[in-house]
Amino acid sequence: MNKKTKSGKVYIIGAGPGDAGLITLKAVESLRLADVVIYDNLVNEELLKYAPGRARFIYAGKKGGDHTLSQDKINELLAKEALAGNTVARLKGGDPFIFGRGGEEAEVLAAYGVPFEVIPGVTSAIAVPAYAGIPLTHRGLTSTVAFITGHEDPAKEKSEIDWQALAGIGTLVFLMGVKNIAQITESLMAHGKSPQTPAALIRRGTTPQQEIIAAPLADIAALAQAAAFAAPAILVVGKVVDLRETLQWFEKKPLSGKGVVITRPEKQADDLAILLEKEGAQAISFPTIKIIPPGDWGSLDAALQQLDTYSWIIFTSANGVQYFFERLREINKDVRELKGVQICCIGPATAGQMTKMGIRVDLVPDEYIAEGILRSFAGRDLQGKKILIPRASKARNILPEGLRKLGAAVDVATAYQTVNSGRKKEELEELIRENKINVITFTSSSTVTNFLEIAGKDFSLPPQIRIACIGPVTAATARKAGFSVDIQQDQYTMEGLAQSLVDYYRRQEGE
Repeated sequence: MNKKTKSGKVYIIGAGPGDAGLITLKAVESLRLADVVIYDNLVNEELLKYAPGRARFIYAGKKGGDHTLSQDKINELLAKEALAGNTVARLKGGDPFIFGRGGEEAEVLAAYGVPFEVIPGVTSAIAVPAYAGIPLTHRGLTSTVAFITGHEDPAKEKSEIDWQALAGIGTLVFLMGVKNIAQITESLMAHGKSPQTPAALIRRGTTPQQEIIAAPLADIAALAQAAAFAAPAILVVGKVVDLRETLQWFEKKPLSGKGVVITRPEKQADDLAILLEKEGAQAISFPTIKIIPPGDWGSLDAALQQLDTYSWIIFTSANGVQYFFERLREINKDVRELKGVQICCIGPATAGQMTKMGIRVDLVPDEYIAEGILRSFAGRDLQGKKILIPRASKARNILPEGLRKLGAAVDVATAYQTVNSGRKKEELEELIRENKINVITFTSSSTVTNFLEIAGKDFSLPPQIRIACIGPVTAATARKAGFSVDIQQDQYTMEGLAQSLVDYYRRQEGE
């Protein structure tokens, strides 16, 4: 590869141990600059959303000896992309310089004269034990800790690990050591470590799939074999492991280990995902719908030209707010057109969208459904008043019909349309086959109908999977489709939906 005087830059970024929330601010800032993102197997793919839309993604994962790209190829790729003038985000699990081979990559970049920057990450060596309730040091137990690779370079003629020295250190953390756990434990005991020393294996730490087995050092290898405990995992050896019984906190979260499918559009899934993950769940994005502009702007454009004639505009979704104002700007109008018009929003999320624009909302019903809006208007004089409802192309007619019965003149304008996301049935079947799903959430009737369209007529939901719906309308659609609705909340919001799952599993544990 020829050197060039002009090049891009490589950011060697530590992505953290698995929990997407443990990424650093500087790492996110660097990702936002990337033209190319080269990422590893253990990187949480949620982090890829921080890269700009123009970015190319290259998977360079290495798993159990199966290498998508060899380390030499990765090194060359980094240099090649940067020398082509690209800003490269090299996203590595944990910290790039803690058994992450980031040093080797940096050496190659330095040799080619490629500018690079290292963004440290939260290493699994520290974070995983913390999530397992194991402090690596403790004033009453130990003040020494060592980090050791459990998988040395196979090209070495002999091990460089000083087992005699390690036997005298209070806490030992072995990374990538599951395959060699028998050799590790035998070497420690042979050099003086007590066979009764507490030990713990932690698999997929900091993620909802976190698994832990604990036993004395003499027994941990046999227990791991019996449990078919596989990588990625770390081994912690030391008296501090016993503190886990008192300090464990992650597994005590109410949704710990639960896989929850979010069927909302991909761009709108984050708010629910954050709420679920906060309670310990694994949020699985499987959008069944996507929101797109209407095929014909005619009805909305006609309404926008006469906004001053309306007494009320009723927004029944945040999507309606978004597309209404985007179209208003496209036809060279702005919020001043709403002077004198009162605003009703179906719920707090929709009202929040209006508030962000600096527009005061006049009415939010107590019940966040069309029937709730009608009840809120029931005592008002609507005779001869004009009302505009910008909404999806397909929606229930109960609201406009109910308002007309109250004397209002109602215009319904198509602001957007909901269509099938195009996701594949095979993706869903794989998740079910691997027992990754505990709950499927539906947040609108359209998420239900499009889920069925994707799944197919012959689809049968395993009985152990629960269905959670936001509000009675969505629940009614799900029941009509043949689903048994297990979880339905009184508060028709994302916060209410997440809380309903928490309440459900807490009740299950209490039974």
